[in-house]
Amino acid sequence: MAQHRAVLAPEAATVRMPGARPAPIAILPEGSAVFAAAVVEAGGEVAPLSERTRGLIWLSYARAGELGDVLAAHPQLDWVQLPWAGIDAFSDVLTAHRRPGLLVTSAKGAFAQPVAEHALALALASLRVLPERARARSWNAVPSGESLYGRTVLIIGAGGIARELIRLLAPFGTENVVVRRSAEPVPGAARTVTTPALRDELPLADVVVVAAALTGDTRHLLGAAELGLMKKTAHLVNIARGPLVDTDALVAALRSGTIAGAALDVTDPEPLPQGHPLWTEPRCLITPHMADTPEMTAPLLAERIRLNVAAFLGNGPFIGVVDTESGY
Repeated sequence: MAQHRAVLAPEAATVRMPGARPAPIAILPEGSAVFAAAVVEAGGEVAPLSERTRGLIWLSYARAGELGDVLAAHPQLDWVQLPWAGIDAFSDVLTAHRRPGLLVTSAKGAFAQPVAEHALALALASLRVLPERARARSWNAVPSGESLYGRTVLIIGAGGIARELIRLLAPFGTENVVVRRSAEPVPGAARTVTTPALRDELPLADVVVVAAALTGDTRHLLGAAELGLMKKTAHLVNIARGPLVDTDALVAALRSGTIAGAALDVTDPEPLPQGHPLWTEPRCLITPHMADTPEMTAPLLAERIRLNVAAFLGNGPFIGVVDTESGY
């Protein structure tokens, strides 16, 4: 059976640490046999956190604040591996403890394939009016639904998810446009534009896919003004982070028919409270942050850990290096 693999942008930063560090590596907040095996496979040693520890694998997104306490108590740490591609939950901690000699890596690109697959599923579901069909309790023979073939897909972000989604879209003959911080072309995109051109591209898109990192600059990247620029027949897909989209503006846009539909794997707030108007919005499909599952991500994260432990020991470059200033 085919397996998922990591998808990294060619320009993604890789770093080699000067000199090998055959010191013990700790796995926190709780141990994991799967990830411990990845450390051992790479030639590393797993041991409890101590003054000898130089490498740390942090496995909890929800307990990000505790990482700050560990970094403060153990200034000898040289490398920290984070569990997900997005590091927004860790941004304050990493800023507070930024120092020369501390390298942070994430899972960026590791989970791109399952998430891109989910993005495609959400786009097709929204175009085919499946949110409304799934809620129906009687037969409705009024024709409704749009095809993805030949449509214009605007992808916000240029990381592994965007690149894998472009590959998955190839059979549909879509015109793919990528919005990113730099104008460096993305393979498979009809054009690549910078973020200031987002408002020029929104009126041209049939499907808008949000696949960008959440930073201080990208919060509410799509608000009332941006949603108002989209076609009334356009569909919004968000598989990145909920706060990239202004939720109140999205509710208003769906209610007024400003856009045709939205399919969200992430929301703001998250989890989305019971009774929130998005739950009953007939043109909105919500999946509860399930673009990937532990069964999908565990082997992918294990492989990222294996490669980065090898780098820690001097056998190759680190992958998924975090730019703490940029926030991803």
